[in-house]
Amino acid sequence: MGLSFWHLLLVLIVVFILFGAGKLPKVMGDVGKGIRNLREGLKGEEEASKDK
Repeated sequence: MGLSFWHLLLVLIVVFILFGAGKLPKVMGDVGKGIRNLREGLKGEEEASKDK
């Protein structure tokens, strides 16, 4: 029971209503930075465990 096209469309409409079209690029940029920092943190933990 996955998400269909209509479910995703409904989610996008709700996001546009909540954040507006003007704030959406900033929100997505912040999400991208968060994901990047998470990956760098995980990579740092892997390198630290290999050094032990």
